[in-house]
Amino acid sequence: MNKAWVSAREPGLPWVAAEYELLRDQICRFVKEEIKPCADRWEENGFIPRPILRRMGQLGFFGIRYPADYGGADMDSVASTVFAEELGRSTYGGVADAILVHTDMASLYVFHDGTKAQRARWMPSIIRGEAITAVAITEPDAGSDVKAIRTRALRDGDFYVLDGTKLYITNGVHADLYCVAAKTDPSAGSNGITMFLVEKGTPGFSVARELDKSGWRSSDTAELVFDCCRIPAENVLGVEGQGFYSIMRNFQNERLVLAAMAIGMAEAAIDITLSYVKTRRAFGGVLWEMQAIRQRLAMLSAKVEAGRGFLYATAWRMAADDDCLREISMLKAICGELVNEVLYACAQFHGAMGVMRESPIERIARDARVLSIAGGATEVMLEVVASMS
Repeated sequence: MNKAWVSAREPGLPWVAAEYELLRDQICRFVKEEIKPCADRWEENGFIPRPILRRMGQLGFFGIRYPADYGGADMDSVASTVFAEELGRSTYGGVADAILVHTDMASLYVFHDGTKAQRARWMPSIIRGEAITAVAITEPDAGSDVKAIRTRALRDGDFYVLDGTKLYITNGVHADLYCVAAKTDPSAGSNGITMFLVEKGTPGFSVARELDKSGWRSSDTAELVFDCCRIPAENVLGVEGQGFYSIMRNFQNERLVLAAMAIGMAEAAIDITLSYVKTRRAFGGVLWEMQAIRQRLAMLSAKVEAGRGFLYATAWRMAADDDCLREISMLKAICGELVNEVLYACAQFHGAMGVMRESPIERIARDARVLSIAGGATEVMLEVVASMS
């Protein structure tokens, strides 16, 4: 870390309390020793091997937010932010995405909305990395517009029968447990959506195809099909008809960690680019000697620093249970756009090397593009902000 460029880790700031910095150190060490040496192979294969996920569970990374009763660390949204930022700094967006979907997006439904029996059955194995989770909301005609989903769930005695298709589902190929949104009352609008737990191998549930993406290569992404898929009524998550509100609540944490991931990726890109322009020779000198490049990197570093301050201020508000829907929406919009601005410049300053697959900047640039779309497109986030202004 170049302290002159990213100084928000200096002692005395509120988010560098000892327990958070200990967590950060542990994650940094894990990224260096167990992710970076292997992640290129995961990019080629399109998924993270199960042993590495179980290893993360054993080290406690999958239980950061969950109570000790289930094997967790009982920390808060600030800890999740630290975790997501350092995964972003790994420079492997697909790795960060697959892990964060499990820890901070999908498993939240089990913990927040599950019954005591559901939590007792699933949370320990989720935290240990033995049961990997996915959340299935998006459909071919329903992305950010959750109310437009068409997947149906009809009650049939002690069962529900699910019919429909889900698209762009992270961890969709290799997950063990899926949190699925379906309409139980199509005439009730947002009050007609219910969340369900669906286990891999349930008859009528299948992975239709694995999707090929330009970025986030090491996170598997799938199209899922439910064809007369019968699941027990006891697999309802929360209250029937209240799934939309559960989704909206969990979106806040999802958007927080995606913003943290974006900041981590931007920090890493600036560090990599600084090293490059200080050694790359052109026109009789090094690129760093060109004022335009120095000033552009200085401005981008300032923007990232400002974004990071906003990120942790918002994380602290979430940890205090403040209502910060407006701030989270702003944060997701700003960070998703900022990381793309940073990577455009970093790739530019790498010249031809910036588009070579051997360059980490090329990979980060591809991965960054997703962050202005996933978890709520920038335009949707800005509409939320505008509606609250």
